[in-house]
Amino acid sequence: MPDADVSHHVTPVAAPPIKPRGRWRTLGVLVVLALAVLALLSQGLLRSLNYFETIDQAMSSRAKLGTQTFRLEGVVVAHTIDRTSTGASFWMSGGHHHEIFVNAHGTPPQLFQSNIPVVVEGHFTSETSDRFYGTQILVKHTASYISAHPHRVKAPNGTVR
Repeated sequence: MPDADVSHHVTPVAAPPIKPRGRWRTLGVLVVLALAVLALLSQGLLRSLNYFETIDQAMSSRAKLGTQTFRLEGVVVAHTIDRTSTGASFWMSGGHHHEIFVNAHGTPPQLFQSNIPVVVEGHFTSETSDRFYGTQILVKHTASYISAHPHRVKAPNGTVR
């Protein structure tokens, strides 16, 4: 009966130790995943923000902007709006007497008129041009925005519509 004797002498066996390399690998994978999630979230948030350049900023960085699409903010110069069958053309002014000619395609918003701040999405026709090709006109019609940003553009007579 030697077999019966063996069953009483069973000792617990310890689990093999976890290799430190396995822990570091797991930690590394988790860090990489966390960084990837953060990068994706930050890129999504940055793309959802709608930045624009004032006319003065755009004129000073015209070569850098080139013909890439961006949003341009300015005031519609009085008596320069020419409504066309494809949109409208007009001059926009900035804070330091810079002016840019805008040829915008698409129907302008109903509130579009002279002496109001607008944002036009589009691009310069060349790196040295003061002509801007617009694809969308956005009218800034709230007084709360202007009062919150007093150093941004206003109508030449100082009013906000």
